[in-house]
Amino acid sequence: MTESKARFANKMALVVHPDLEVLMSYQGTLAKNGISTVVARDLPTALLAMTQHYFEIAIVSSRISEQGDGWTLAGVLRRAFTSAFVAVLAPETNVPNLTSAINSGVAQLYRNDSPVPDVVASVLTAAAVPQDR
Repeated sequence: MTESKARFANKMALVVHPDLEVLMSYQGTLAKNGISTVVARDLPTALLAMTQHYFEIAIVSSRISEQGDGWTLAGVLRRAFTSAFVAVLAPETNVPNLTSAINSGVAQLYRNDSPVPDVVASVLTAAAVPQDR
């Protein structure tokens, strides 16, 4: 078992994104690092998963639906799982999105077009460091 897999063994992640291919990519990449992953394409599925699991990591699209309710979900995840590392995928890292990230208590903001392995590596590196929030 690699150091990364050992460090994240028995950890759970939630990935919420409307695109099934994106979800599969995150799920596979996280699994390679020893993290069990629950995926959801919509808000009701994500909320149900939150009642059934404890998540240490959450990666959420800011645009789960046309309403952009990913920001709200990120805020709820942050409050429900206070020690979790919550990241949001957004179309741009502009001032309004940065403001939403801060207001939601999001630990990190990534562009939607960021390569999945890069996002996962960044999240795992940041999540390994105790978050003082």
